[in-house]
Amino acid sequence: MSEIIAATGAKEALPVWDLSDLYPAPDCPELQRDLDAAGRDATAFAAAHAGRLAGYSGAELAAAIAEYQRLQEVMGRVMSYAQLLFAADSTDPAVARFTQSMSERVTEISTPLVFFTLELNRLDDAVLEDKLADPALAAWRPFLRDLRVFRPHQLSDEIEKLLHEREVTGPAAWSRLFDETMAGLRFDVEGPRGGKGLTASATLNLLSDPDRAQREAAGHAVGRTFGANLRLFSLITNTLAKDKAILDGWRHYERPGSYRNLSNMVEDGVVDALVGAVVADYPRLAHRYYKMKAKWLGLETLQHWDRNAPLPGDDDREIGWDEARSTVLGAYRAFSPEMAEIGKKFFKNSWIDAILRPGKSDGAFAHPTVPSAHPYLLLNYHARARDVMTLAHELGHGVHQVLAAPRGYLMSDTPLTLAETASVFGEMLTFRALLDAERDPARRRLLLASKVEDMLNTVVRQTAFYRFETLLHDERRSGELLPERIGEIWRQVQTESLGPAFTFAPEYDVFWSYIPHFIHSPFYVYAYAFGDCLVNALYATYQAGHPDFVAKYLEMLRAGGTLRHRELLAPFGLDASDPKFWKRGLDVISGFIDELEATG
Repeated sequence: MSEIIAATGAKEALPVWDLSDLYPAPDCPELQRDLDAAGRDATAFAAAHAGRLAGYSGAELAAAIAEYQRLQEVMGRVMSYAQLLFAADSTDPAVARFTQSMSERVTEISTPLVFFTLELNRLDDAVLEDKLADPALAAWRPFLRDLRVFRPHQLSDEIEKLLHEREVTGPAAWSRLFDETMAGLRFDVEGPRGGKGLTASATLNLLSDPDRAQREAAGHAVGRTFGANLRLFSLITNTLAKDKAILDGWRHYERPGSYRNLSNMVEDGVVDALVGAVVADYPRLAHRYYKMKAKWLGLETLQHWDRNAPLPGDDDREIGWDEARSTVLGAYRAFSPEMAEIGKKFFKNSWIDAILRPGKSDGAFAHPTVPSAHPYLLLNYHARARDVMTLAHELGHGVHQVLAAPRGYLMSDTPLTLAETASVFGEMLTFRALLDAERDPARRRLLLASKVEDMLNTVVRQTAFYRFETLLHDERRSGELLPERIGEIWRQVQTESLGPAFTFAPEYDVFWSYIPHFIHSPFYVYAYAFGDCLVNALYATYQAGHPDFVAKYLEMLRAGGTLRHRELLAPFGLDASDPKFWKRGLDVISGFIDELEATG
């Protein structure tokens, strides 16, 4: 365990993860042994199976897939270890070198395996269906189903191999440049809780400080520092957008978001219905709420540094790690003792890294690693109420990943649209537990407002992010975008989504540059809105007393990637393709705002 000094001056012990369950050290013999064996086995696999799959029986094909999965998991373990080391400190040159070396080595090892999925996709539907009559192969049906949705977009084996090999010097290299640049940035912030050389995480955290002058100082610092690096961030964004457009053209994707939707196993039309419903509800949700917030803060208009300002009367007291853990696990236990027991393992076994330190990745995530190990959680714990909700969110991911792990490396991953279900549901459980326990009307109002803000950040803000990406990628097809033009697009979507209560200072035009999803996972962001609206509908079903809800919910999580959203939601009587489904989710947010309006 390590210690930090919290803002109040109190000492707070925060956990640091122990990655030895993956490998003891970057230079350990176990890691080198795995790489050497994987290299030999991958070469042998290609020699044994390339060009022969069409003639295999169902049992033979099943055995080949099982061996392919084993090899993928070995490489997945190596890359998980390297990525987690890098996330813990991307400013360490030795760590950066190790991560890049592992990426190059794993790419080299996996290149002989590229043929396998390509050849599987060339099997005729009728031929494959005959083979699937064998129970051994039928167990792999979800993997084959999801693989074959990409058949229309598959290129020649030679081009696919080239694309695979160039990944480390193409998109992955630009992503690394972004990560290292972000981790190395330092911010000089005026004010009593500011300072010189603050990290991005510490500076962005000050945007929710109770003191408006402190928030403003942090906002200016963010604007200055990102503005000074804007040409680099614009180059990275333009390059990756062009690279994606080239690849999308070769693969004949209809529009920039189509690949992401296909990989999420969700139709373009379903995403359009979600985005359309949220955009249409901007006035009923964000515009209405932020007008109230401006009034509560005694301001005629809000600036960007006021968006996450605590409300009057909200002392946003410091919440210790032990209290945060007890709060979240207690909420989980009240819903499902099994979920709480899984959650306890993350705290007991050092699967969480929550300490604040320079070089660490901003934000939070849950990394599933590989089924033969376990997930790890990364947080930057500032001891604020929002951090408790972040813990509930990431722990939900972790529990989901543990429950889905028995599906194996190839079928435990959940599409992004459903990957946010357990995390957002965990947040809702925690919020409801806090709200139900609060008897003070003023505190209940503050809790409700905080939840509304979280939901707006999840639904409205992420939908605006998706709109930003769509507009940027569409326009990039006509040529490179100047930094100023990217800023104009950003301001346009922010103005549309947040509404007339805001007056945006020019410096806010650069705030798009720190969103990592735009770099690492283009068009990922709508998954948050998808998950929040889905959970709202799901939780309403739970509150209505749906029979065997908890058992059905856990089975949904255990399904991993084997079922699609229609099959997963059917036991609850829900259908995401129905436009009314999204309205039902948005109505929950609107209902909370109605309650706040009623309190004055």
